[in-house]
Amino acid sequence: MLEKEFFTEYGEANQYEIQEVIGKGSYGVVASAIDTHTGEKVAIKKMNNIFEHVSDATRILREIKLLRLLRHPDIVEIKHIMLPPSPREFKDIYVVFELMESDLHQVIKLNDDLTPEHHQFFLYQLLRALKYIHSAHVFHRDLKPKNILANADCKLKLCDFGLARVSFTNNSPSAIFWTDYVATRWYRAPELCGSFSSKYTPAIDIWSIGCIFAELLTGKPLFPGKNVVHQLDIITDLLGTPSAESIARIGNEKARKYLNNMRKKRPIPLSKKIPNADPLALKLLERLLAFDPKDRPSAEEALADPYFHGLADLEHEPSRQPISKLEFDFERRKLITDDVRELIYREILEYHPEMLKEFLRGTDHTHFVYPSGVDRFKEQFAHLEEGNGRSERNSPLHRKHATSLPRERICPTDETDIVIKRGASSVSRATVQSPPKLKATEELQSTEELETANRNAVALQTSSMKPKCSTRNLLRSDSICASRCIGIIGNDREVHAL
Repeated sequence: MLEKEFFTEYGEANQYEIQEVIGKGSYGVVASAIDTHTGEKVAIKKMNNIFEHVSDATRILREIKLLRLLRHPDIVEIKHIMLPPSPREFKDIYVVFELMESDLHQVIKLNDDLTPEHHQFFLYQLLRALKYIHSAHVFHRDLKPKNILANADCKLKLCDFGLARVSFTNNSPSAIFWTDYVATRWYRAPELCGSFSSKYTPAIDIWSIGCIFAELLTGKPLFPGKNVVHQLDIITDLLGTPSAESIARIGNEKARKYLNNMRKKRPIPLSKKIPNADPLALKLLERLLAFDPKDRPSAEEALADPYFHGLADLEHEPSRQPISKLEFDFERRKLITDDVRELIYREILEYHPEMLKEFLRGTDHTHFVYPSGVDRFKEQFAHLEEGNGRSERNSPLHRKHATSLPRERICPTDETDIVIKRGASSVSRATVQSPPKLKATEELQSTEELETANRNAVALQTSSMKPKCSTRNLLRSDSICASRCIGIIGNDREVHAL
């Protein structure tokens, strides 16, 4: 079985003790493990046959490169990528992450009593991450609750950068054209509705964050459109009919025509749509959800909003220099399989400094092969299969194109590191387990010409309050910080690979 050959021919396998297989799918296998050198719990993703499709391999290359370049407390971090046996013949890669307990989708689903402090701290972290990536001229393009990792101390991290793009304009990342899929429909900015090719700005991510924030406040998706027309209908039902100038910014001609012929609608005050919410939160939400992208604030401007008074701290809101266009020169040319393999191998060497030095000196490593760790892991996986049937929980992911990094949710026994202790402590209020909310219907297939791209999967973490965690149960507690209110319940564990 695949599980028994997890680390085939990879010498670094001896560094990790596999605990259990936590996910399987067309992309490969994810296992939880312990780093025997550090004692740290990690998630290891094996991606199989990544070069079968150049587009999938390019997407993986893009993501591992971005996660190396974008180092920030609110963005997932790759801890290690294993060195392949042969640089010119490898087909699989192994990416190592720290374990994260959950994602924001699960937090919202399992908690209907999040406090205003939770809402504020969550949004603050998301905007802080967005400020950083936008300063690097990177657009995420696929922000949604499942692409935001969460720990029990309320630490959030952006993940899943497989659809992200870098803008190489000379000045600010004001606009750029791309011609592929972007964003799950429910969180997609209206100017992108119906468009394969569109003028992208950082405002597309701001809209997505606004939708996510509204979902935090209400417990359900704000704009769960069934198709493009329905999406535009429910957006305008809330925001009112856009101006002619705003409609002109829509990239798709049919969408523009539909909006121009739409009956006039008056906007609904957010205070009626989301009663009992903090008025300052609603004022900021209104800015984030401006129909016209030019009316939305930048992440930096949003962080300066009065809603964050007492929490915002410029010292903890870093920016960075724009990413060099040389890093993504491959985006500008047509690649063949060998090109992508070489580029991915070069990225892997970033996690092997000595090998990188030799590589840069031009030493030929074509023929080096490391000892196989397969026998050891056959034993470990065999033990897992015999031990209380733990591996039986694994269910295949029925995604056709799950090719990116892992996002599986594990409930580890201890955690490390938090960035804003003040913020974390401020949200450690009375929060107990609540019954799961009505699960909103999730879109799994596309409509019209919009949804054609692959979905990604990623898993990592950072947090720090070192909460003691029941390995699988969701417990009641006085605070998110101390509870498993964002954990996984028994066999209902969801392995997300979008």
